[in-house]
Amino acid sequence: MTSTNPTAPPKKLTFQEYLFYEDNTDTLYELYRGQLIPMAAPTGLHTNICKYLVYQFQLYFATVRNEFRTPANLPLIATSDAGIRTEIDSSRIPDIVVCSPQLWQQVCDRPGSGVFDFGETPNLVVEVTSDNWREDYIRKRAEYALIDIPEYWIVDANKKRVRILFNPQNEDGYEHIDYEVGQVINSPQLANLSLSVEEILDPPLVDDLIKAEQARLRELEQALEQERQRAERLSALLRERGIDPDSL
Repeated sequence: MTSTNPTAPPKKLTFQEYLFYEDNTDTLYELYRGQLIPMAAPTGLHTNICKYLVYQFQLYFATVRNEFRTPANLPLIATSDAGIRTEIDSSRIPDIVVCSPQLWQQVCDRPGSGVFDFGETPNLVVEVTSDNWREDYIRKRAEYALIDIPEYWIVDANKKRVRILFNPQNEDGYEHIDYEVGQVINSPQLANLSLSVEEILDPPLVDDLIKAEQARLRELEQALEQERQRAERLSALLRERGIDPDSL
């Protein structure tokens, strides 16, 4: 998640106070050990990467039987701007959170900011690095491992790679595999999800993908309509010759 390090408000907050904190601005804040950390506005590339990954996750969940190692065939969703409580008075805001619809509804039903509390563990989180990359590689890695998030992606456009971290219960915390340009990522939990590092780091616009899919569906509908008309003409020809097409 893009973040900055300006001087935050001096007052420390408890987790419960953070859930209802407002300063009448559009700024998002993370909470780190009681201290508010303002989140900077994301770059255009950062936004495009996040939108593209959410789109690909949603497409995958809608069309492919997933292989999560939690309860078999669990339906999943991908969402943005959701917080995750990582310590007593700490809450992070990953760029993308993947979880079950039931868990997300549980979060939505509570008053205050949408934050996963202790025991409400997402299946996967994604951070897209920015100038403050140490947060994603060091602090957040440790915090996400501590609460046993099964899989954590770090998308690093500067280093031209995607790091996938897994097995948070390892003695030294997460294990990880780096995927470089020219490679296709392999998610430990999402079988057959095929995404290249290139398309993640330099994604097409989601709006263009949706338009292309709509055009493909229109072409398919036209082809089906042409086939239906062809079948009707054939049926009519058979009837003219005294043949019942339904008997064939």
